[in-house]
Amino acid sequence: MQNSNTSSLDATDYRILRELVRDGRAADVLLGERINLSSTAVARRRKIMEESGIIAGYSASVNMSSLGFNGVVMVAIELNSQAEHILMEFERQVVKCPSISYCGFVSGDTDFMIMIHVDSFNDYDRIYRRELANLPHVAKIRSSFVLREVARRLTPPVVFDGVK
Repeated sequence: MQNSNTSSLDATDYRILRELVRDGRAADVLLGERINLSSTAVARRRKIMEESGIIAGYSASVNMSSLGFNGVVMVAIELNSQAEHILMEFERQVVKCPSISYCGFVSGDTDFMIMIHVDSFNDYDRIYRRELANLPHVAKIRSSFVLREVARRLTPPVVFDGVK
C-alpha cells in the first residue's frame, strides 16, 4: 500500500532507505558507494525524503537489557467508554507516564496496548501503582510478561521486497 509520499519513490530511493535502516549514521559518501550513486545524488534524495516525512528522524537503538531493563511487559487497557472525550483524556494522561515505551489505540476487546520495560517484578508493581492505576477511565488492566523476544524491528524487511 502506497501513500502520496511513497508513490514518488523509485528503486534508488528504496535502496537508500534500506541502507539507512541498516546504518542510520551512514554518510552520503558511504551510501553512494554501497548503492553505486554519487554522494551528491544521495544527499539530494535523502533531503527530499527527510523534508517529505518519509525519513522521520534518526536515533540510536538502545539495548535496554544492558541498562538493567531485562523485562518487557505488554499491557492491555480497556476503558469504561470509547467516547471521544474519554479517549482524548486517557491519551493526554498516558503520554505523561515516563515508564511507557509504546502506546497504541487498537481494535478488538482491548482499547490500548502499552509496552513497558522493567528491571523486575517489583519495578512493574511500582509502575502499575503509580502510573497505570492512576490513568483516567480505565475499566480493566491485563498485563503479560514477555518471556522471550523473538523479533523487534522498526522497519520490517517486507518494505524492501522487490528492491534490487
